Amino acid sequence: MKPSDLQSKEIPGYFAAYINQVSSEYTILEELEISVHRFIKFVQNIPLDKFDYRYAEGKWTIKDIIQHLIDSERIFAYRALRFARNDKAELPGFNENNYVDEANAAKRSIQDLLTEMAVVRQATLSLFKSFSNDELLRIGIASNNPISVRALGFIIIGHQNHHQRFFQERYL
Repeated sequence: MKPSDLQSKEIPGYFAAYINQVSSEYTILEELEISVHRFIKFVQNIPLDKFDYRYAEGKWTIKDIIQHLIDSERIFAYRALRFARNDKAELPGFNENNYVDEANAAKRSIQDLLTEMAVVRQATLSLFKSFSNDELLRIGIASNNPISVRALGFIIIGHQNHHQRFFQERYL
């Protein structure tokens, strides 16, 4: 399954920018595995003095963004689990700014954040490996919008790729 397989009914329009940042070279499972290693290697090459840097007042630091990626992946994976199991309940959105404010990423080491990210991704990868093709195609409602299980997997990847590009443009 590749991002080009997605149909418009599976994904809210505002997530299209993330989906467009996912390579069609690999399947969803391959890219879930490859992309986290690519990201961790990229972050490990960032100078230490940049991890707490803000490019403008009120903007997130690199540590904040990594914590945001971890929290978002957990939420997207939870949604995927619920929808794959044919749960019909509509799931609420979340305010990422509140999560970042409460996470205290500045008090954590970059290695601790990257370790957590790798562990969360391993759990996400195991979850997506467990889904059948039928389960990947299931659609649920999150944040008042229909979204498929497979779209959530591609969003996890694209969201990470989006922030990696943002690091390059605004932080380095």
